[in-house]
Order: sequence, then C-alpha cells, then structure tokens
Amino acid sequence: MTIRTHRLPFPLSQADARSLRMGDQVIIDGEIVVTAGLPTHHRLLACLDGAEPLPMQLHAQSLFHLGSYSEESTTVPGSLDLLYVNPTTSTRFNPLMPRLIRELQLHAVGGKGGLDQACVQAMREVGCVYLSFLGGGATLHTRAVREVLAVGWADMLMHYRVVRLRVEGLGPVTVAIDAHGNSVYANAQSQARERLPEILAAMDAQRAAGDRGA
Repeated sequence: MTIRTHRLPFPLSQADARSLRMGDQVIIDGEIVVTAGLPTHHRLLACLDGAEPLPMQLHAQSLFHLGSYSEESTTVPGSLDLLYVNPTTSTRFNPLMPRLIRELQLHAVGGKGGLDQACVQAMREVGCVYLSFLGGGATLHTRAVREVLAVGWADMLMHYRVVRLRVEGLGPVTVAIDAHGNSVYANAQSQARERLPEILAAMDAQRAAGDRGA
C-alpha cells in the first residue's frame, strides 16, 4: 500500500479531514489545542452544559491529548516558553469524546492508543480524524512548537490546562482513524480475534506434546 503524506494547515477543515484515509501521514502547520487532563475533559463538558464559558474558542478546532509544560519566558516579558509536549493515552477519554467531537465540531483529535467505536461514529458524523502521535517522541514534537498562543484554566495543574499552540512541521503523524469509520485499532482487534483459535490450538498442541514427553 502506498503511504500518502500531506502537509496541511490547522485547525484542520472538515473537507481536509474527509480527504484523508487511514494510514496517511500528516505534517501539521498552524494552530492546535492540547491538554492531557481527564478533569479538563469533564470541565469542558460542564461548559457545554452552561456551567462556565469555554476557556478559549474551541469550535472546529483540533484537540489533541498532549501533555505540555511551559514557563515564563526569559526573553519576552509576559509570554511563555514551552519546554515540552508529549502524547498521552486517548482511550481513557472514550466516554467523554463523542459529545465533545459532536458539539465542538472537532475535525481532528489525537494522541496515542486510539478511541473506541462510539467515538468513531461521532467522527464519521462530524468529519473528524484521529491522528496518532509517536509515543515518547517529546523531543521531536517539541521542536515543532513555535509559540504558546493562549493558556486556559491557569487554576489547574499544568498538564491539565488547555493550551493553544502554533506549530510548524509537527509530525509526521498517522491517520489511525479516518473520517469514514476506518480504524487501525479496530482492524488489529478483528485480526487478533480471527487468529485466537489458531493460537489456542497451537498452545494446546504444545501442552499435549509436553505431557507425552514427561
């Protein structure tokens, strides 16, 4: 299979999201929003229920499960220097993501580990892709960050804050779930289920051979 590589402006548009296919590679230029906080996701849902305003404009944004850490800039007064950004596991956000995807009209989400079928269905409806980031690739990811544009909810732990970044050449990241319902994670699970009888039969045969040799 030929791997297609796309260099695209972010926030990702619905049209660009729907043009991507599972397995494609994407290099990101532009603005992304990141957070690694489970409490943050609950707070975002509370915002949708009217508890408080959203910390920044998040509609049609690209929301990634990336932890980040920033400090006050030593060279530019009043600004922040980002020290690192690194992906966190998305599966723990499964129960919360379908509503966020639908109501915020997110066209790109991502992190590592994927999302479940309920999320995939929401992504199909909205026109959203899941981008898989290299786990442990903090140095590579951080090099692509050009500017911290905004930080929301400074009352939360640093990793839990909502941070908008300007990046250039972030990636390549992989389209692990496309906007048409195709998922590398679902495919891997299906293949594992198909091979399970064969694997169990081989294990039984090895045990039987061991018993005969005892």
